[in-house]
Amino acid sequence: MVENAIVDSDKNASTNRGPKMISENTNVFYGDKQALFDINLEIGQNEVTALIGPSGCGKSTFLRCLNRMNDVIDICRVTGKITLDGDDIYDPALDVVQLRARVGMVFQKPNPFPKSVYDNIAYGPRIHGVGNTKAELDEIVQSSLERASLWNEVKDRLDEPGTGLSGGQQQRLCIARAIAVNPEVILMDEPCSALDPIATAKIEELIDELRMNFTIVIVTHSMQQAARVSQRTAFFHLGELVEVGDTAEIFTNPKDDRTQGYITGRFG
Repeated sequence: MVENAIVDSDKNASTNRGPKMISENTNVFYGDKQALFDINLEIGQNEVTALIGPSGCGKSTFLRCLNRMNDVIDICRVTGKITLDGDDIYDPALDVVQLRARVGMVFQKPNPFPKSVYDNIAYGPRIHGVGNTKAELDEIVQSSLERASLWNEVKDRLDEPGTGLSGGQQQRLCIARAIAVNPEVILMDEPCSALDPIATAKIEELIDELRMNFTIVIVTHSMQQAARVSQRTAFFHLGELVEVGDTAEIFTNPKDDRTQGYITGRFG
């Protein structure tokens, strides 16, 4: 149950080190339709922040604002301000490629490149000019796979296609690929929704380990998962941020009736 899952999450809650990213009055429009309304949210450093809420409530739209993935949608317009370590990520002078190196993303469905396991990991460092020698790249590949708890499973298969791995291994490969360029923030859009329970458990264990070195924002439809892996939870509904707070507080003592209704299953 959610209440039982909270215990571990709360026990491992990190001390507050100040926000890594801050969203101030963020609005998102798709053409004439407004999808997000005045989102104000602080994302704590070395914490896991879970975004929960019904389908279509704006969770993934907001997540994509944090590394400007919405830029690729022609009719999408974002207003307000989002900062990373105090720098406005929507500043026209900002290099979006560098931003996405600092704010990596793991998608809902595992999407390894049609390349070898090795080249999946080495791709990012190569295009960002990191790891100029084979020895340096070898070290980055091994380190990234180790941090993603995948090295022992694939160390003898580095030349095989990444697409040949199991679903759970592919998702951990995508996480390893994201951390290979040493980002500061990792965004995860329902990273376990296509995985079986055993693979999901491995990803959740991995998330708890990774937050020691990274700031993580995860969109999830599973309230149990949010309770297990996050220190803070934000509840979205109809494009609004209804409530945000410590995960244990949100699940046991929500302040808004809409949060209470969603958590108890009355809607969603």
